[in-house]
Amino acid sequence: MGAGGLRHAVALGAVVGAVSWIAALPARSDTLDQALIKAYENNPTLNSQRSVVRQTDEGVPQALSGYKPTIKAIGSSGQQYQSTVSKSVGANGVPNYPRLGTEFTPSTVGVTVTETLYNGFQTANKTRQAETQTSAAREALRVAEQTILLSAATAYMDLLRDGALLELQRRNVEVLQEQLRQTRDRFIVGEVTRTDVAQAESRLAQGRATVLSAEAQYAKSKAIYRQVIGVEAGALVPAAPVDRLTPRQLIEAIEIARTRHPSVGVAMFGIDAAVLQVKIQEGTLYPTVTLNGSVTQGWEVTPVFVLQAFNAFVLGQVSVPLYQGGAEYSAIRQAKEVAGQKRIDLDAARDTAQAIVVTAWGQLDAAKAQILATQAQVASAEIALNGVREEARVGQRTTLDVLNAQQELVNARVALVSAQHDRVVASYTLLAAVGELNLPKLGITIPLYDPMVHYQQIRDAWIGVRNPDGR
Repeated sequence: MGAGGLRHAVALGAVVGAVSWIAALPARSDTLDQALIKAYENNPTLNSQRSVVRQTDEGVPQALSGYKPTIKAIGSSGQQYQSTVSKSVGANGVPNYPRLGTEFTPSTVGVTVTETLYNGFQTANKTRQAETQTSAAREALRVAEQTILLSAATAYMDLLRDGALLELQRRNVEVLQEQLRQTRDRFIVGEVTRTDVAQAESRLAQGRATVLSAEAQYAKSKAIYRQVIGVEAGALVPAAPVDRLTPRQLIEAIEIARTRHPSVGVAMFGIDAAVLQVKIQEGTLYPTVTLNGSVTQGWEVTPVFVLQAFNAFVLGQVSVPLYQGGAEYSAIRQAKEVAGQKRIDLDAARDTAQAIVVTAWGQLDAAKAQILATQAQVASAEIALNGVREEARVGQRTTLDVLNAQQELVNARVALVSAQHDRVVASYTLLAAVGELNLPKLGITIPLYDPMVHYQQIRDAWIGVRNPDGR
């Protein structure tokens, strides 16, 4: 855009800001940067995705538990009665059947410890897989952050645009009211006919209907703003595009998106997790070596003679799977198929990222051209309206000609406001398509959510059920 076009754009932005302030908004002023900060901090969808990352973090200590021993304490106590009948033969050869009844209270306490020494490297692979899934969740969080920030920028610009359009339509109704008054005065003195009055009345009614439609659209945009940003809108300050942050060439933008876009990162980590799942399933074919230890103390464990008993042992155990019905082989084949699918998904993610970049690039170029065209359209429509009004005063133009020229000017101004809106939104869309729409890139300095805080808090935790905040 040339220097003249830039000055015109800045002037228009000031008009849009003033118009949106006039449109009955609160006295508080909001900038786009402030709206992005509020969306980053308050948006429930984004906070939900952060919770998903914290949930995924817990997979790492769960996998690491395979390296740690399993310890159980066992205790029992109760009342037991035992009765026996025996046979004996007396001196006279007569058999006897004496009955012996015993009541005792057996009690035991003990501790068992089990440590897995080898399980086909399943624990190591599960740990690496859990860490990979955590990394994928962080990339998915980046996708969610970009989506919310783009939605916030769009909602901000939509509300700014719709407030300006509403005021334009209201101003148009005022002009049409004045036009109708003048036409009626001229009708009274016989300069125009009843047809001219009817045409002015019809155009005024149309303008009022357009105002009602603009008010409904403005209310809708306010509701969407509240939904995305999390607070009610104040008086919105005009925003500038962020072209300076995007690559200079399309080929550069495509290369960045195909390699560094977070959705591509999610797909890449998905491949790593799938490959590790193959190794985990293959580990089920290997032997399992465990070390078992137990200490038990008992009291009155038998009815006679044994008042106390102590038992302790350490036992190594090797379990070799020979055949388990073929399920383990099927699971391995299935895991390999999943890994192949994830590789295909990566190609699809890269192609999708490229398509989105190309589309966004074209939309931004179109928006830039649209601004230049609508600026010229507004200038020409203003000149045309002034000329038609002068010609109408001397009888060379009809009232309908004036009304049509007025409508063309309104349409041109509406198109210019929409083009300014599209220009800013398209620049944010391209930055998101490249994968670099984030607060630091935009130069917004606030404390950011760091998923590593929660991860470090729980990774090596041995016990505890309280969730650390992690924010």
